[in-house]
Amino acid sequence: MKNLLVKSVGSYINLLSYISKPYAANKALNLFTKPRKGRVLNHQLDFLDTAFNEELIYKDEPIMTYRWLGSKETILLVHGWESNSFRWRSYITELNKKGYSVVALDAPAHGRSGSKEFSAILYAEYINVVAKRFKPTAIIAHSVGGMATTAFLNKYQIPSLEKLILLGAPSEFKDIIGRYIDMLGYNHRITNQLDKTIIKRFGVVPDQFSSAKFLNNVNIEGLIIHDKEDSIIPYNDALLLNDHYKNSTLISTEGFGHSLNNTSVREHIYNFLEV
Repeated sequence: MKNLLVKSVGSYINLLSYISKPYAANKALNLFTKPRKGRVLNHQLDFLDTAFNEELIYKDEPIMTYRWLGSKETILLVHGWESNSFRWRSYITELNKKGYSVVALDAPAHGRSGSKEFSAILYAEYINVVAKRFKPTAIIAHSVGGMATTAFLNKYQIPSLEKLILLGAPSEFKDIIGRYIDMLGYNHRITNQLDKTIIKRFGVVPDQFSSAKFLNNVNIEGLIIHDKEDSIIPYNDALLLNDHYKNSTLISTEGFGHSLNNTSVREHIYNFLEV
C-alpha cells in the first residue's frame, strides 16, 4: 500500500512535467527536502528536558541544542533524517556517566529547530554554529548527519576537534538522489531537470557533493561503522569513505541495520573515544 502511494505521487509529478519541467522538478525537490516526521514527540520531552536547552541562531532560524554537563571534554551528537536528538538517549546517558559533557542538536526542519526544509548544506551551517559555541573534541554523526558533518569539516576549521565517528553515513549525494528518483519512478523529463533545480536552489552540483571527497583533507582520527545489511545506505558507501579518509578505521557489522542501535556498536565508540 505504501509503495503504491509513493508511485502514485511520482506519477502525478511525472504528469506535471508535461506542463512544466521546472515546476515539476521543483515539486520533486520540495518533496525530497521536507521530512514527514522527526519533530519532538510528547514521550521524548521528559528526557530532552533533563538537558540545558539552548537556542542558537543561523540566519534568523532557531537551532535547538541540548547539553548535559560532565567533567570531561565535550562530545557533539548529530542525528540523521526524520529523527531528532532523542535518538541519542542511550549514548547520552552512558557518555554522561563516563564523565563526558554531551551536546546534541536538532537538524533543520527536525526536532525543535527551525527551517521549512532540510538539506545537508544547511545542516552543515547549523553544525558550525553549534561547534563554535560548544567546542567539541569529538563528533558522532549518524546517516545524513554524517554527510552534513563532512560538508561542515570541508568548509570550516574547529581547532578543538580531535575525533570523528560516522555511523551508517552516505558518501555520494548523487546516489541519494538516484535512489529517490527510482523510488518515486520519475521520468527523464524530471531527472534531467532536477540537477538544474538543485543547483539553482542550493548552489551545488550533485555530482560534486561527496562526503568521500570532503574527507580527503580531514586529518583528525576517524571511526566509520556501517552494517553490511544496511538497506538505507549501501555498505559500499562505507568502503568509499574509508578509502578517502586516510586516518580512519572501518568497523563492519552484520544484522544491526541502518540504525546501528546496538550495545556493541556503542562499545566500539566508547573505546575509540578513550584511546
